[in-house]
Amino acid sequence: MSAVKGVVNSMILGLGMALLLATGSAAAEMKVAVVDYGKLMQESPQAKAVSESLKNEFTPRQRDLQAQQASVKSKEDRLQKDGETMTQEQRARADKELRDGARDFARKQSELQDDFNARKNEEMSRLQRTLIEEVRAYAKAQGFDIVFADGVIYSTPSFDITPAILTALQAHTARPGAAPPAPASGSPTAPSKPTNH
Repeated sequence: MSAVKGVVNSMILGLGMALLLATGSAAAEMKVAVVDYGKLMQESPQAKAVSESLKNEFTPRQRDLQAQQASVKSKEDRLQKDGETMTQEQRARADKELRDGARDFARKQSELQDDFNARKNEEMSRLQRTLIEEVRAYAKAQGFDIVFADGVIYSTPSFDITPAILTALQAHTARPGAAPPAPASGSPTAPSKPTNH
């Protein structure tokens, strides 16, 4: 159902864009661009930094969890192997330790997943705001009237400002607070005004 909704939204957006471009001389002066938001979310230095930060933050807990899982597995193997020779009291104690260990492992695993998801959502929200602001700043600096992101099925490369935005994001990583760079060669420009003879 959401795929159908996405196609319908894309068609509506495409029709809207076509109407904008077909409205005569106003459209001839309009400067339009497209940005691949998914590519920005994957390839920008800021996205890579978020991914690395989350990895560094959660790897120690993941390692601890793996060690605890190995310990539970070891206790389970020992109980299966030595259970026949244990006294009833020893077996009951080992069985309780195994259940308690497995329950503690499951709780910690769930907490880790919840904590990771919460942090990831927080960082992705911050990253999205950064990317949107960068696209807006670039579009304003370069005089674009409209920039499309989601819902564009096709555009020619001349309308795609994604590489220029990635360059600007990389520049911000190198020197925070830098102004957006000038358009790269091949960056979209306003369509030329038709001449009336």
